[in-house]
Amino acid sequence: MEEFDELTNRRQPLLVDFYKHGCQPCRVMDGIVDEVAEEFVDQASVVKANLETVPDLFYKFKVMSTPTFIMLNPKDDGLHQRWRQSGLVKKDALIDHVSKAVDALNAH
Repeated sequence: MEEFDELTNRRQPLLVDFYKHGCQPCRVMDGIVDEVAEEFVDQASVVKANLETVPDLFYKFKVMSTPTFIMLNPKDDGLHQRWRQSGLVKKDALIDHVSKAVDALNAH
């Protein structure tokens, strides 16, 4: 949770991948999420939240299934959810959502 709080203090969009061990779709998405993180390394934060290590984060965002992806954008009064989807997501779709979040932040 402390690491997540530090990330939220950055003025960058934040993509959170909520997963749990033993989840086959989570394993499929793992490498894709890593590639997206590399592509946006200086523009956005991409993090993985494991149900076993940060259950409070799952509760805070009301995550009921894994994988669940949430795109958050920083605003003056905190982070705001921009997009959310559960299940398998194509890499192009993840890139599109992160790009739009980066563009929205840079427009302000």
